[in-house]
Amino acid sequence: MQTLPITLYTTKQIQELEDRAIYQCGISGFELMGKAGYEVFKRLQDKWRDSKYIAVFCGSGNNAGDGYIVACLALSEGFNVHVYTMVNPEGLKGDALKAYQKYIAMNGTVMPFNVGLSVRADVIVDALFGTGLDRPVLGDYLSAIRIINKSQANVISVDIPSGLNADTGRVMGEAVKANCTVTFIALKQGLFTGDAADYCGEIFYSALTVPADIFQEVPSTVYRVMPRHFPRRKRGMHKGDNGHVLIIGGELGFSGAVMLAGEAALRVGAGLVSVATRRAHTGLMTVNRPELMCHGVDNSDQLTVLLEKANVIVIGPGLGQSDWAKDLLLAVIDSRKLSIIDADALNILSKIPAAHNNLVLSPYRSILTPHVGEAARLMSLSTTKIQQDRFAVVKLIQKKYGGIAILKGSGTLIASEEDIAVSGTGNPGMASGGMGDALSGVIAGLLAQGFPLKDAAQQGVYIHGQAADLAVEQDGERGLLASDLMPYLRRLVNQ
Repeated sequence: MQTLPITLYTTKQIQELEDRAIYQCGISGFELMGKAGYEVFKRLQDKWRDSKYIAVFCGSGNNAGDGYIVACLALSEGFNVHVYTMVNPEGLKGDALKAYQKYIAMNGTVMPFNVGLSVRADVIVDALFGTGLDRPVLGDYLSAIRIINKSQANVISVDIPSGLNADTGRVMGEAVKANCTVTFIALKQGLFTGDAADYCGEIFYSALTVPADIFQEVPSTVYRVMPRHFPRRKRGMHKGDNGHVLIIGGELGFSGAVMLAGEAALRVGAGLVSVATRRAHTGLMTVNRPELMCHGVDNSDQLTVLLEKANVIVIGPGLGQSDWAKDLLLAVIDSRKLSIIDADALNILSKIPAAHNNLVLSPYRSILTPHVGEAARLMSLSTTKIQQDRFAVVKLIQKKYGGIAILKGSGTLIASEEDIAVSGTGNPGMASGGMGDALSGVIAGLLAQGFPLKDAAQQGVYIHGQAADLAVEQDGERGLLASDLMPYLRRLVNQ
């Protein structure tokens, strides 16, 4: 499998990279187009060696030019090629027109698209839209996408699946569902979050010979999380060296959430984990997980001693939104301790008057872990608005509340004041109760062991998703439980 670059770029940044390659390095646009078409065709041959019939869907821009280059290469190798165009190709401009003319010079044929089209193909090349799409797909383009998606052929997308926004990962109405995507010059940030995972298939990358020093001239603050190796522990280490986590939550009837968070913190290596919860739960928790030190608390005054002993706080799992819950959250905020604010603590936080929010804004002291619904409440937006641009929203949350903001979901985003990291681990099996509680425990366990705030957030999200990926390898995604992750969490932090 190809090793992808770490850094991700916006479409504007990629256009700047391309312009610099053309004007500073003397690489022509048509040369780049030729290399792009070659990369797609090479991948097509590698993946589907027995294919004979190739259908290429071309739009109106340079992406169409890439498609015509693929068609040229397929013709020269003896494939049966059909090109379907959405526009009169004689109206193409620049390099795309050159590519079309080259295809015609090879006696290639082009057929105008119509909605009654019946496609016979082993492989469909999607060259409808490039990275500049910023509006909903309509008309014949929408019909073409639907025909592609209904086909039984394998689909390879040129640069990005048509209909997917390259900056946000949002589907613009409908999008091509590709088996693989070959993307060029730099990795688009929208390929790794939001809807993208259901549309891109396997992602392949080529810089198209753009020199490495060009990338230094166009810096990006968005990157993929990479796993780190954990150092061996010293033989003389004791539990006090690995930190003390306090988990606060567990309203009546919701004791499982704090237990999951507590066990996750222990499984990734925290030395001690205490739980502050409703008194009715303490005995049951101790029976089920005796390593957890459980305390019944009725108010924030009784929480004070526990807060003093812990060096990392998690508040929110099963917390509820009662006066008891609000009282405990305000005590945590006032404590200025390293804190992970999760679940119902986020919902309470969204209702706290702005005058009190400055208590949360202490730099580098808090991590917020909202899913889409919680993020919507924090920012007074609809969930649809949140998903329209996850990068913009996670930056807004970070700016409003300080510390680190994590926006959970497919392609979880982790925003600090300086940058945004994207985690590529995890799977749909994680759409079940308790997963967020386990994540907060994982991050807390890493913080307790001395990880910096940003590292703990990034590695916690990555490891949590990786544990879920390992847990589904044998038995599948449906029915995955948060507790199923525990043995894999332990394994991962010991690799």
